[in-house]
Amino acid sequence: MEILKQYLPLCWLKGNPFELPRSVNFLKGNLLFYFIVEYFMQTNMVDNPVEAFFEISIETMLTLIFIALILALNKSLYAYIEISSALLFSENVASIFGAPVFAWLTVTDDLLSYYVFGGIVFWEFLIIAYILKQTLAINTPASLIMSLIYFITTYVGAYSLGQLI
Repeated sequence: MEILKQYLPLCWLKGNPFELPRSVNFLKGNLLFYFIVEYFMQTNMVDNPVEAFFEISIETMLTLIFIALILALNKSLYAYIEISSALLFSENVASIFGAPVFAWLTVTDDLLSYYVFGGIVFWEFLIIAYILKQTLAINTPASLIMSLIYFITTYVGAYSLGQLI
């Protein structure tokens, strides 16, 4: 429970991901939770659960590869576990709020559900930008661009590669 308290401030755009505790078990738990929640949301969007499984597997791999690549280019690969945990934990927190809204969106197709879901996605985008800003020691506009590249690489990349399979 203590480790959650240390990672949670990132969701409010506070803290430094380099100062977070290193825990392989926490990373594994975040990966599992991330995969399950993303799979749940993906199966609501596509008809084939096998296709959803492959897309989420690709998305998870692209996420981990993206983190490794930016850390390697930044010469801070030593913090892979902490930064991966920070990004996945933050996405998981956003998903905790996003999954019920996504279910509301798919069941009712209410316009308000689209606005709320868009707000949660924007919040997640800002969290990722904040973590990348702290990790790469870059300015805010550059971190927003990197966050956009992250979203394109992971989500659009996974969808595109999933369509090829």
